Amino acid sequence: MQNKPNQPIKSSHTNTVNVAVAVIHYKEQYLLGFRSAAQHQGNLYEFVGGKIDTDESAEQAVLREVAEETGIGMSDNTVVKLGRLHHDYRDKQVSLQVYKVELTAAQFEQHRGCERGLEGQALTWVSKSDLLAGKYPLPAANQTILKWLSVPTHISITYPLTHFSDCANPAAAWLQYHQEHIVAGAWVYVRTKEVAATDPAPASQLLRLRPDLLAILPYDDDRRFLDTKVLHATVSDNKVSSTDHLIAQNQVVANHLTHTALMQWFDNFQAVPIDDDASYGEPLSSNCPLIVSCHDEASIIAANKLASTRLQQQFSPVIGAFLSPVLATQTHPDAQPLGWESWSALAQLADMPIIGLGGLSPLMIEQALMYGGVSVAGIRQFFDGTNKKSSE
Repeated sequence: MQNKPNQPIKSSHTNTVNVAVAVIHYKEQYLLGFRSAAQHQGNLYEFVGGKIDTDESAEQAVLREVAEETGIGMSDNTVVKLGRLHHDYRDKQVSLQVYKVELTAAQFEQHRGCERGLEGQALTWVSKSDLLAGKYPLPAANQTILKWLSVPTHISITYPLTHFSDCANPAAAWLQYHQEHIVAGAWVYVRTKEVAATDPAPASQLLRLRPDLLAILPYDDDRRFLDTKVLHATVSDNKVSSTDHLIAQNQVVANHLTHTALMQWFDNFQAVPIDDDASYGEPLSSNCPLIVSCHDEASIIAANKLASTRLQQQFSPVIGAFLSPVLATQTHPDAQPLGWESWSALAQLADMPIIGLGGLSPLMIEQALMYGGVSVAGIRQFFDGTNKKSSE
């Protein structure tokens, strides 16, 4: 199944250049072109793409541009929208419609040795690790794309502390379970609020004991979690040490903004004059990348405004949105599931990568990709080994 093409692009900025961008890859290898010195933003690497023609959708432009520049036909590939972003280069404004496409093994073998595109431009395949490390300089507008690409296909979410309420020491049981069962190298949304309310140590200890993990922390609690007053306490006092602080800082990849906090920010944004700094809202005080929670079209609109505002103010971007619930769950039985079709329609409205949440398993990643997401997240089925309680 392939995503439905977007509607033709119509920009409100007469001087804006609308560009379709194809992030082409095969597993961990990514295709880059190289801009000549005579071009705008010359002597830099770039993803394949080009201008969107009048009355042409962004997805149609992606397929056409890739075919014209590289000869790769992608009509049968799954084309996943990563996001949209606007960048002001001062001498020109560009609006990027960004799509990610994974090639088949046969396509990769056919094109991996091509050092020149059909228009004579240099082409090169680079590893994802080198790409994200900045070893191939890209135009400024592309930096957000690299942040988007860092989001993995699977994200684990920690159990609430109440899941272990029947244990003699719930906090210790919470720590032991997650230390033992979170898969190696995972991104994990560590819901610290409930744990920190009784003892701040377990969440920080989890990262200290599992240095392979990369953490998403709740926005409202990340400062308390890394509070320097707490961090100078000793481990013997069952508090968080300064060593934990350094470890946790290196392991935090994003803050999470709840649906409620997102909508509160959006209401404040709309209520205050745009020239007032307060209108940008408290979430912009965090320069850590954000992942937001969305449930409907209104929250997608709010997330898009937050994303564009953060980029305008040169803060780290919104790198993803949990869009839920996709399917029914036992934990939220009263929540009406979106279903894949409605979920996909909402995903197409978002200006950032979409992460499926609610009733999903890791095996559903292919389905999420076909419906326009980049990742799936969950609790029960996203841990290694036997879960403490029955699955959803």
